[in-house]
Amino acid sequence: MLRRMFLLAVVVCAATVPALFADAPMTKLRIEVRTNGGKPVDRASVVVDFQQGRSAVKLGKKVIKHWEIRTNQEGVAAIPSIPQGRITIKVIAKGYQTFGDTFEVEEEERTVEVKLNPPQPQYSAH
Repeated sequence: MLRRMFLLAVVVCAATVPALFADAPMTKLRIEVRTNGGKPVDRASVVVDFQQGRSAVKLGKKVIKHWEIRTNQEGVAAIPSIPQGRITIKVIAKGYQTFGDTFEVEEEERTVEVKLNPPQPQYSAH
């Protein structure tokens, strides 16, 4: 009887361990940076931070993911694979206002379109 209970416990543990180490669902992210007129912005700095999620393998510590990339001549920055969840995207380009926003990513592939505004004119209260 004790032997059967031990074998049952081993089988249950063996079935549970792969679930703990299973990979989180991943997303291929593509960020398209354009002006308000629709022209691509090349050499814009794109910073992507993974915000949401915890890893069972790391005993509950946050999964920290951070990417920094520049757009190509077509205004596209491609990030290979990131965990699905909440991400923050920041875009910085010379001659444009800085962009920053948070997105929920739950698809296998996602394209985020970013429209950059021209800088605002200076304002003086004097």
